[in-house]
Amino acid sequence: MDKERGPTARSNFCEPTSNGMFISDCYFNRDMGLSGLKKRGHGSRSWIKIDQDGTSKVLELDKSSIMRHCSLPSRDLRLLDPLFIYPSTILGREKAIVVSLEQIRCIITADEVILMNSLDGCVVQYESELCKRLQTNRDQNDNLPFEFRALELALELTCMSLDAQVKQLELEIYPVLDELASSINTLILERVRRLKGHLLALTQRVQKVRDEIEQLMDDDDDMAEMYLTEKQQRLDAYSSDRYAQMDFSEGRRLGSKSEPASPVGSLSGPPKLQRAFSSIVSSSRQSSVLSSSSSGENIDQLEMLLEAYFVVIDNTLNKLSSLKEYIDDTEDLINIKLGNVQNQLIQFELLLAAATFVVTIFAVVTGIFGMNFATSIFDYPSMFHWVLAVTGIFCIGLYLSFLYYFRHKKVFPL
Repeated sequence: MDKERGPTARSNFCEPTSNGMFISDCYFNRDMGLSGLKKRGHGSRSWIKIDQDGTSKVLELDKSSIMRHCSLPSRDLRLLDPLFIYPSTILGREKAIVVSLEQIRCIITADEVILMNSLDGCVVQYESELCKRLQTNRDQNDNLPFEFRALELALELTCMSLDAQVKQLELEIYPVLDELASSINTLILERVRRLKGHLLALTQRVQKVRDEIEQLMDDDDDMAEMYLTEKQQRLDAYSSDRYAQMDFSEGRRLGSKSEPASPVGSLSGPPKLQRAFSSIVSSSRQSSVLSSSSSGENIDQLEMLLEAYFVVIDNTLNKLSSLKEYIDDTEDLINIKLGNVQNQLIQFELLLAAATFVVTIFAVVTGIFGMNFATSIFDYPSMFHWVLAVTGIFCIGLYLSFLYYFRHKKVFPL
């Protein structure tokens, strides 16, 4: 027993050898195991499944299982990945509706909702509100199908969330803009710049939701594709009719076996050709059943639902546009004030330059009389007062002439 246990225990322990190959093999196997664990952990995520009765349960599903269950391509599930940032999207597929609206990312089928599990407030509110509505309307006759009720709640919560963010932004930005209009400050300018960036990002999100709803409203085929309940009912009815025809043909075949064979029956087409033709006809019928619904009433029903939330999201976008216009008006007012201050500085600089020129005349007179030369004017002490008075009157007149010229040319009002 000890001899058998010895090599097994030694083979599971990594020891160095002379050429080092044993250690590298051990590390390679360890890395392969960790990478396999990472791939398996990354493949499955937590989802919330909500059925028509309003009961929800948390499931651990991988990507391939959801693709097989909902008949979705991989690129549609990529829209629901929380690691990637995609704009709001609503896609109608053969058996499901892929919804990616802000934080609400789910797959809606004809009888269940598969919601991305998250601790976000919108996701929790969507789960609780949908379960509450389904349980409340269980005994009531609601003409709205299950998938439209789930889609309506997603649109409602998204519009409410975006509108609440716009209102919060209005409460923050209007006082700051009023304060900035009264007194220009660097700190206030930096705050306005940050709020304007938030405004632009929020406008893009609201615009994308609005464009997505408008695109669905403009395309009747996309709206008809989203009516999953009708397609499921048609598929079930087609399956029941097919089973009935198969039972009827089986009964006829058993009855024909009990009768003697006739030469007329042998002259009919080969049975293989008939079976191939019937399979082609059945596949074409099935594809027509799975195709989008052409019922105008159902399209109108979905169109009215989308139009109601289109009005809401368009109103939210108008609020953002008004807020952006208010910011632009405030910026224009600030630019006007700054231009006015700049003009005042230029006017003051012009007056200062004129005064400097006039004072320079005194300096020129001082320089002339400061020269060392002999003249008879120095023999009369009263001449100093006359020179001072004449020079002052001349400088004052020159300065007034400058002011008159500036006023005449409308350089600045005086």
